[in-house]
Amino acid sequence: MIRLRMKLALFNLLSKLVFTILFLMFLPYLIERISLLQVDNELIQKREQVITLISKVGIEPFITSDSGNVFGSYNILKEEFISLERIDLKEDANYIEVSQRLIEGENITYRVLNYSFKVDGNTYLLAVGKSLNSILHTQKNIKIVMLLFLVFIILITFLTDLQYTRLLLRPLDIITNKLKGISNPSIFDKTPVRTTTSDFHHLDDALTELMRHIDQLFQNEKEITVNISHELLTPISVLRSKLENLLIRRDIGSDISTKIEESLKTLHRLQSLVNSLLLIARIESRQYLREESFSVTEVLHEIITEIIPIAEDAGIIIKEEVEKDFLITRANRSLIFSMFYNIVNNAVKNTPSHGEVLVKTTLHENNYIVTVTDTGKGMTEAQMSNLFSRFKTKVGNNIDSIGIGLAIAKSIADFHGIEILVNSVIMKSTSFSFRFPENS
Repeated sequence: MIRLRMKLALFNLLSKLVFTILFLMFLPYLIERISLLQVDNELIQKREQVITLISKVGIEPFITSDSGNVFGSYNILKEEFISLERIDLKEDANYIEVSQRLIEGENITYRVLNYSFKVDGNTYLLAVGKSLNSILHTQKNIKIVMLLFLVFIILITFLTDLQYTRLLLRPLDIITNKLKGISNPSIFDKTPVRTTTSDFHHLDDALTELMRHIDQLFQNEKEITVNISHELLTPISVLRSKLENLLIRRDIGSDISTKIEESLKTLHRLQSLVNSLLLIARIESRQYLREESFSVTEVLHEIITEIIPIAEDAGIIIKEEVEKDFLITRANRSLIFSMFYNIVNNAVKNTPSHGEVLVKTTLHENNYIVTVTDTGKGMTEAQMSNLFSRFKTKVGNNIDSIGIGLAIAKSIADFHGIEILVNSVIMKSTSFSFRFPENS
């Protein structure tokens, strides 16, 4: 994908190239006309200079009986000549032509200005010429200079356009950076962007208003979730207490006891679900403090020690590879513990017997990374797309419910600015990587 500023700069460059191509098509004609016009002006100037000189000193120094009524002068390279001869003309001459002149046995093509005038009743023809070879050489030099100047102008204007576009679009970059990494609209920077472009000003105002509206909707949703969860906990506790009291009575049959125990299990799952919703709501509303500093390796080791008995009963091996220890600051230990516990426990549950779960810590480009990899059945693209969504349950013989544990882990990760990367291969493995920010 090409950035907007580069697209604008490339458009300006292409438009200049099109103009350049058109200009180059007409360049030979323009240079020819300009150079010929310049040569003609020089010939006229020389004519005027000769006429002025003759008016001052007379015609005798140039035309004598010994010279045969003809005067000729040319430079050593034969690029220019001036000739003066007495001649009989019916009409006055004042024109420019291209003709050949024989000079010292060599035919040379000149552009010649012919001009007639009278002195003491005699008519004289003045011819001032310039070699076409020198004219073509001048045209060639003009072409080179114009091409170099054109290339220079295109390069300078391209760099200027690029810089101007960068300055012009700087407010858009600021707006884009404000949107990057926004996991919660409440942390959106609502400071107005300084710009003289009305479009960017309207865009910034619209985004700020949109974030305020979304934040209000989120707050309403969290409030509803918390209120409903609190309202559910009370009847759940009452029902649980009544069922437990019924269970200890001796006058109930075994079939009724079994049903009561199943009801208690259902209530327990419901209570866990409500507590999970409350946990997510509190995390998203930032009710937890992040004031602790602790070793991530110690937390992982504590989790592994707690889960190992469950894994051994299922015939699963848990391995721990610590390349680098990491002391995290400005964090909540209990939440980090819950985040990793959910992932490791989920990996054990989704790994078949004789499988393996690997917990690895690495340091890559100043980022501390914790990776949890299992050798389970992997996930499909559809499962990956709903991985951190709440209540996304898959129905089928071989597809389990994802549950709410991963949603909790994602909320905790977002709360701490931790990036979660997931890689899965069907019937082979699933890997969760937690990339801690550099400043953590």
